[in-house]
Amino acid sequence: MATVKKRKEKKSVNEGNIYIQATFNNTIVTITDLKGNTLSWASSGGLGFRGAKKSTPFASQAVAESAIQKALSYGLREVHVYIKGPGAGREQAIRAVGSMGLKVKTIHDVTPIPHNGCRPRKTRRM
Repeated sequence: MATVKKRKEKKSVNEGNIYIQATFNNTIVTITDLKGNTLSWASSGGLGFRGAKKSTPFASQAVAESAIQKALSYGLREVHVYIKGPGAGREQAIRAVGSMGLKVKTIHDVTPIPHNGCRPRKTRRM
């Protein structure tokens, strides 16, 4: 009796989220569906950028294009963009999203902001 393998269907997603984490040292782009399941991701270190070149706007543009290229195979058309961090490549990564033919519905800045800062060190006694 031969076992019949079931062919796995390719997931079809037309709307998703793009999370851009732009730190001073690296840029990471993750693309998910609306439930939060990851479709693709890329980082500037993974694309071969090393040292100070990882945090450049050109590197973040290349990262965004690489992640989007992988996600386009799922049929992605419209995205919500969430940006986190103070890095140099924030705007360039968003421009790359638009240039790849995706419709940007919303852009949210989700950078964490400290409300009261960290606890100060104890006072010095002489």
